[in-house]
Amino acid sequence: MNTQNNNLKSTTHKPLVAIVGRPNVGKSTFFNRVCGKRISIVKNIPGVTRDRVYADAEWTGRVFTLIDTGGIGIKGDGEFDAEIIDQATVAIETADVIIFMVDGLEGILPADFAVAKTLRASKKPIILCVNKLDNNERDLTYDFYKLGLGEPSAISSEQAKGIGDLLDRVVELFPAFEDDGQLESGISIAVVGKPNVGKSSIINKMLGVERVIVSPISGTTRDAIDTPFTHNEQQYTLIDTAGLRRKRGIEDDSIERYGVLRSLSAIKRADIVLVVFNAEEEISEQDVRIAGLVHEENKPSVIVMNKWDTVEKDGFTIEKYQKRLDVDLAFMDYYKSIYTSATSGKRIEKILAIASEAYNNASRRITTGTLNDILSDAISMNEPPTKNGRRLKIYYATQARTNPPKFIIKVNDESLVHFSYKRYLENCIRKSVDFTGTPIQIIFQNKKAEE
Repeated sequence: MNTQNNNLKSTTHKPLVAIVGRPNVGKSTFFNRVCGKRISIVKNIPGVTRDRVYADAEWTGRVFTLIDTGGIGIKGDGEFDAEIIDQATVAIETADVIIFMVDGLEGILPADFAVAKTLRASKKPIILCVNKLDNNERDLTYDFYKLGLGEPSAISSEQAKGIGDLLDRVVELFPAFEDDGQLESGISIAVVGKPNVGKSSIINKMLGVERVIVSPISGTTRDAIDTPFTHNEQQYTLIDTAGLRRKRGIEDDSIERYGVLRSLSAIKRADIVLVVFNAEEEISEQDVRIAGLVHEENKPSVIVMNKWDTVEKDGFTIEKYQKRLDVDLAFMDYYKSIYTSATSGKRIEKILAIASEAYNNASRRITTGTLNDILSDAISMNEPPTKNGRRLKIYYATQARTNPPKFIIKVNDESLVHFSYKRYLENCIRKSVDFTGTPIQIIFQNKKAEE
């Protein structure tokens, strides 16, 4: 279902679409069908999905993040409905569009009415989806009007029936986002990392007050907590988030899993992200994975090596750490880093300055003349590649937007662009203009004959 389109529409914020519903109504099957691969584990057992699963999907040129919100375990007759309602509540808080999935063969159950009541009270766009109608039994959808959520969409995730029509409805409900500009509430800074790396302690030191509960027990911060403040007449909002654990480290605990959902949502809505590592430990796969999530969202970022006061040092310690970071974070070699101690307060006061630098670089716009001079010099030093006897021709470039900086390069045939040459041009731009701390996007487009 993940159709290919080389001219995807881009927004500052990829919309979040959450699939909500009782266990075993087909959420994971639908998720896999839309994303085009088996990402979620699918079994005919209620509650089999043990963690939220996230993947980018695309429909009619619109890119969005789809969330499989499975994993609600049945702990007892008195707790089942409450957990489903909790799931719906978190989806309401974080998602831009909600797909409420029900089982067309089972009909309406009491839990469906409970979720529908919660969803109706929200102002979020909601689409009622009746699944498992393999033979297009539309007459089975009529009863679901009782849920008060409007016209149901009849689908079969197994047979891939009706999914296109459903996704058409989904993308029509996506909000519009401005490409440029800063939010009136100021610069938002999300603080993310594994549990117990010192995220809350760093925020408390930055604020100078104990506004966030700090505990040595992993997982204290369950929700994403927003704290607005002003520094040097600039408004900021710090977002403390739950620690992002490895999937196999997440127990069957709905509160923990909701914290992960809120953390990823915080990354998406932040203007800049502080990725906190524990300097006492080796850089782990999970550290790299969290940094990768930030990179994939095209967010400017700062790597904060916390607990630096406890590390045994010699004259080459920082150099050795930097080399390790360069290797592990080679995919985001634009990163900025700082070595801090939330306990002693060492360099904490510099975090905001370096984060602001990264944000300012992400907001940087260069003139068309300067950009084309940079590309002209790059081409003269290293000619574009050839493919099947045809050479790539670069005509001109413009900067389409900021946050992150996005450049459109007009060429004769975009299929002739090799990833290594794209990387070369990015490096040339970065050598000429300070874009440290932020990813940049380079899009090649064919030049139309009339241009």
